[in-house]
Amino acid sequence: MSDLSGAAGEPRRTALRFIVLLGLVSLFADMTYEGARSISGPFLALLGSSGAVVGLVAGFGEFAGYALRLASGWITDRTRRYWTLTITGYAINLLAVPALALAGRWETAAALLMLERMGKALRNPPRDAMLSFATRSVGAGWAFGLHEAMDQTGAILGPLIAAAILHWKGGYRESFAVLLIPALMALAVLILARSTFPRPQDLEPRFAPLAAAGQKEAFWMLVAGAALCAAGFADFPLIAFHLEKTRLLTDAWIPVLYAVAMGIDALAALALGRAFDRFGPRVAAITPLFAGLAAPLAFYGSPAGVWAAAVLWGVAMGAQESVLRAAVSRLSPPERRATAFGIFHAVFGTAWFLGSALLGLLYDRSLMALAAAAVGFEAASFLVLLRPPKAAS
Repeated sequence: MSDLSGAAGEPRRTALRFIVLLGLVSLFADMTYEGARSISGPFLALLGSSGAVVGLVAGFGEFAGYALRLASGWITDRTRRYWTLTITGYAINLLAVPALALAGRWETAAALLMLERMGKALRNPPRDAMLSFATRSVGAGWAFGLHEAMDQTGAILGPLIAAAILHWKGGYRESFAVLLIPALMALAVLILARSTFPRPQDLEPRFAPLAAAGQKEAFWMLVAGAALCAAGFADFPLIAFHLEKTRLLTDAWIPVLYAVAMGIDALAALALGRAFDRFGPRVAAITPLFAGLAAPLAFYGSPAGVWAAAVLWGVAMGAQESVLRAAVSRLSPPERRATAFGIFHAVFGTAWFLGSALLGLLYDRSLMALAAAAVGFEAASFLVLLRPPKAAS
């Protein structure tokens, strides 16, 4: 009996090792580019950039970073070169960050920041597809939740490292240069994962094909619901802008608020991932529920309400990165999974970009209109995601 139990547990242990390796890659990678993103705006300003350019670089970088995932997913499924595309994307994504230390003009820095986003676009669909192959034995929700928790640990550490270097050295270039260390660590772990698991698709047991009609309907309803959620999701820069303008929090407390939200994100990803494995794709409806509650508190609340909004916002972020990705994995066949992730992220990112632009315009006109639009989008998303059609299993 013990031999049988050990044999049954071996695929789970193997899959977990693979998930942890990719989680470590994401931890070090997030330390690198989230550390850079936390100081990129002031660095561009130091080089003589205008506020409009900063907004354009950030907005276009995010838009391109999501839109290009559609092409990356399609190429991945056509070529099956999961590792080649993942390693190439990570190399571009990570090495663009320390290169900022050498930028002498804002145009060069802006190009490197957009290149970093494009590298992320290239590597995400193949990486998520590989991650999904390891989810059968451990649960898709837990796998993506654990990955997101490790990812967000890096997202907390990176900005803190940049802040510490600025405090001690007083220079942006030194901060970017030091971020070469986690970048190289991420690439080293990635190469280790490649050598240990050359064919990650073999981690997924082969089952009978899913019923195409039910699967496609469920997938497209998930995409539609996620797009509505993204359109109404108030981005943190807009919240931070509001806090600065109204002085609800001092400048020093705003990054602390963000760090708290990232910590909640990591914890929520683990808890909601477990819930997804137990209750299925309907758990995705939690995402717009928390996002919709966060918006009014963030823009109409007292200081205490703002901290509550940060908690709700963090839960919504954790759900986006764990539950929604797990649902894509559950609702797509292995041979088309990178394409499915590419489609999902492209639609989600486009909706987020357009929704952020709309909420920004409404902010200048009416906070009530902003809150109403955000809650309206999230309510529609909740209704779509609450009862998705069931895919055959």
